[in-house]
Amino acid sequence: MTNLTDVGEVELAIGGMTCASCAARIEKKLNRMDGVEATVNYATEKAKVTYSGSIAVSDLIATVEATGYTAQEPTPVAADSTSESGTVEEPDPHRSLRQRLVTTVVLAVPVIAMAMVPAFQFEYWQWLSLTLTAPVVTYAAWPFHKAAWTNARHGAATMDTLISVGTSAAFLWSLWALFFGTAGTPGMTHPFELTIGRSDGAGNIYLEAAAGVTAFILAGRYFEARSKRMAGAALKALLELGAKEVTVVRNGVESTVPIGDLRTGDRFLVRPGEKIATDGTVVEGSSAVDASMLTGESVPVEVVVGDSVAGATLNTSGRLVVEATRVGADTQLARMAQLVEEAQNGKAAAQRLADRISAVFVPVVITLATGTFGFWLGNDAGLSAAFTAGVAVLIIACPCALGLATPTALMVGTGRGAQVGILIKGPEVLETARKVDTVVLDKTGTVTTGQMTLVAVRTGVDENEADALRLAGALENASEHPIARAVAEGAARKVGTLPVPEDFTNVAGLGVQGIVEGHAVLVGRGRLLDEWEIRLPVELERAKEAAEAAGRTAILVAWDGAARAVLEVADAIKETSPEAVRRLRVLGLTPILLTGDNRTVADTVAAEVGITEVIAEVMPEDKADVVKRLQSEGRSVAMVGDGINDAAALAQADLGLAMGTGTDAAIEASDLTLVRGDLRTAADAIRLSRKTLGTIHSNLFWAFLYNVTALPLAAAGLLNPMIAGAAMAFSSVSVVGNSLRLRRFSAQS
Repeated sequence: MTNLTDVGEVELAIGGMTCASCAARIEKKLNRMDGVEATVNYATEKAKVTYSGSIAVSDLIATVEATGYTAQEPTPVAADSTSESGTVEEPDPHRSLRQRLVTTVVLAVPVIAMAMVPAFQFEYWQWLSLTLTAPVVTYAAWPFHKAAWTNARHGAATMDTLISVGTSAAFLWSLWALFFGTAGTPGMTHPFELTIGRSDGAGNIYLEAAAGVTAFILAGRYFEARSKRMAGAALKALLELGAKEVTVVRNGVESTVPIGDLRTGDRFLVRPGEKIATDGTVVEGSSAVDASMLTGESVPVEVVVGDSVAGATLNTSGRLVVEATRVGADTQLARMAQLVEEAQNGKAAAQRLADRISAVFVPVVITLATGTFGFWLGNDAGLSAAFTAGVAVLIIACPCALGLATPTALMVGTGRGAQVGILIKGPEVLETARKVDTVVLDKTGTVTTGQMTLVAVRTGVDENEADALRLAGALENASEHPIARAVAEGAARKVGTLPVPEDFTNVAGLGVQGIVEGHAVLVGRGRLLDEWEIRLPVELERAKEAAEAAGRTAILVAWDGAARAVLEVADAIKETSPEAVRRLRVLGLTPILLTGDNRTVADTVAAEVGITEVIAEVMPEDKADVVKRLQSEGRSVAMVGDGINDAAALAQADLGLAMGTGTDAAIEASDLTLVRGDLRTAADAIRLSRKTLGTIHSNLFWAFLYNVTALPLAAAGLLNPMIAGAAMAFSSVSVVGNSLRLRRFSAQS
């Protein structure tokens, strides 16, 4: 470990946390150290710590371990850390939890069925229940018992404590009743007697409570663990966007090497259609580079000798030789991955409502159980009756409905969401969605289609639009340039089959020229026409200026020595975007357009969809900073995006929504995924999230009400097992029924 006497910063991987209160406890302990500022994130299982003075990293780790958890410095994620073949499989971190869950479900279902259905209670049913429940309470519930013991050693109580104490009490009392009471008598049944009366508990067993609670809570933990793992997947998705191999040129000889062998100063070849391996400077050739995934710019960038290019961007047309200027962790892609990680670690972990309840509820229940036992023992009720009443308090408090409250609502809500094209990643998302008041919309691929499209044709006096499209489309169809493809596809849609050019030449950076149907045709920028001394008529000059003022790309078409038309190409706005913005406003959200495009383009798009606040010309690494600035103004920010350039901002935002048509990196860094790529679904997603959270809150209310109502009866020694069972069943059924109402949710799209 490194000892530092000045200010240092370290990120620690934390192990052993089971709930949000664990993260809060570790954070509190670290911040009590002199010169230490720490933030612990339960979702990513990491602690970001700034320390000074004589504090060493080893001291920080020792403090975490003294709190009952593990800590270590994580291995840095390197840009070249992925295997060349991509076939190396990581160990499944959820294997043990999944095995416990499967074991529990298989064993608990018959136990619950026998306890609840008198027809299943054959002569020795209680002994079969004991046999099936024993592995559940010991093996499957072991993580809860271990966490409860760790918490107890440090004077704390969480949901784990309540689960451990409740299931253990139910199981141990059932053992006593079976072996030393009358519950083990052959033919014993649990009749439906809805009466209240004092009992010594000798004939009552609660094995179904022990098995059922364990099954429900394990299911909730398993699905929560799976959603937490998504945080790390964002970084992996980012890094996998880079090239795995590169063709280097050394001493005039080309050879293919792994990306990890590339060094600063090396020259490498990039063919059309290949990804640029790393950040560098073009030393040979010219081309159009699609950098939209990194920069958000919808128009491919023309590059020539001396221009800089970024790794992971796509070479769309010409052959390039690039000299590497940054490799590995210094590249723009790697820096963006670091931004995503920092944003995730800096996002405060949502405090689960059930944990907040248990922080107060657990100590109260344990105190009440102890007080009940002492009260009846002191009033000469007898040891058996006093112990029965005390244990009854623990059993009735066992959080069956509390355990169902969140998982069932999540299961129904997320299931319904998937049906309407909305993927919700976890319970924390729901809490955030309720508070959001500002929604930041990325332009390219979110509000717009993300693809260049021919949107208008302006012809000169007495010129035919079909002729202009046919001749220009024929030449552009022979080019690989993205703008050329947009013109060719648009022309083909309007005029049908395009003729084949008799001659074709690509003029680097300017356009194309050739012979089509006997006409000498030029298609491209104004400089291309200038070289042929062709001037634009007044009406076409005005059309060109109007197109550029609207943020569109103007392409000039000339044939037989005269300029004939102006073609307008742009990243077209999705038809549903204006309606989507209106629906977001109805939800009380303030929409903001955020883009890397120039101000003119951004203002034009914003005006068409009804957005008044625009932030344009923002570099990829600055998008997360824009979100931070909005948050510093007191806003709760949702971010909607689809590209690699949005990943850090999606992670930084209070609520990240990724278009399902976007990159894996954006999807993994988000909290919600909109499968259809329709912006209207963003409004539906926020509505569904708020509705699901409301259902969880009402579920917790009914579950908690059951405990509050039943606890006094248990403390009074009036616990009848079938009333307890019926009350618990009613509580659980009401929770499940309330959750099922989410199936009626309908998307407005």
